[in-house]
Amino acid sequence: MTKHKARRLGIAIHGAGWVAGAHAASWLKNPHARIVSISDVRRDRAEQLAGRLGLRCAVRDDYEEVLCDDRVDVVDLCGPSHVHAQQGIAAAEAGKHVLVEKPIALSMEENRALRDAVARAGVKSLAGFVLRWNPAVQSIKSLVSSGAIGRPFFIEIDYWHGLGPTHHAWDLHSRKKTGGSAMLLGGCHAVDAMRWLTGAEVVEVTAVANNPKGLFEYDANVVAAMKFAGGTIGKTSALFDCEMPYSLNIDLAGTEGTIRDNRLWSKRLFPGQTGWTTIPTILPTTADVSHHPFDAEINHFVECMREGRESHCNIADAYRTHELCLAIDRSIAEGGRPVRLPL
Repeated sequence: MTKHKARRLGIAIHGAGWVAGAHAASWLKNPHARIVSISDVRRDRAEQLAGRLGLRCAVRDDYEEVLCDDRVDVVDLCGPSHVHAQQGIAAAEAGKHVLVEKPIALSMEENRALRDAVARAGVKSLAGFVLRWNPAVQSIKSLVSSGAIGRPFFIEIDYWHGLGPTHHAWDLHSRKKTGGSAMLLGGCHAVDAMRWLTGAEVVEVTAVANNPKGLFEYDANVVAAMKFAGGTIGKTSALFDCEMPYSLNIDLAGTEGTIRDNRLWSKRLFPGQTGWTTIPTILPTTADVSHHPFDAEINHFVECMREGRESHCNIADAYRTHELCLAIDRSIAEGGRPVRLPL
């Protein structure tokens, strides 16, 4: 039994933007947690979020005050991508458990520093790869693990999300310093799902990119081919210039069957199958945070902290996803040269 089983966890949400409201709604539903602090570099935004939620908690614009608050057990970092690593390191060094929204880092230096700080501090951590709790992805994970498609030999997951100047976070997302790259900003969801569903690590990646509209300071559209340990091959793409609704495409081919989004073809399960079997489930069909399974993600993290165990989606694991995203970016920068992993 851990010390956190005796009382409710004190939650501090830092960064009061779009995703923070969705996180807060999920924290409020968990009986083992209570929000004790909301903070933002702009105090008025923190006040507005607390007001919308009807919370009587500390409202701050000073992150150091958050870390000095003895009531805070967990810091939930929902601010801009380029400050995630430094704020996560500070939270770990202050002895706080930490949830870091993706991307957790924008460089390998930040990635290593955050991983190492969390390990040294011995705190529990979670990276915001909420796709792992999407019902369709969980169904696919179960099917693959049970051998429904035999041994996977190919996986393709694509993140297609048209972004433009009307997006609410355009000034941050469009710049290299604050957005990082197409893979780090959005494609990381696809990359992480590939690692999660195969249970294997990539050993080599080759990538190309373009930026036809010129709206971003980095290449808006990326395609990467990869080799996994064990022989599986894969492909991912992140398209920010696409003119279409949000789409996250999932394909896995195995020696005994194939999965395409929520459609299954399995010689092993259905030897007389004459058409695709459609699984009734919830697909990741929108970027709207109100659709994301934050309840399940946060409930999982609370269980990990109360039981003193590590999450499958902790910072140490997310380090590998970000390492792969950064290897893709390195291949692009080097003209499509193959890049070996680990970096």
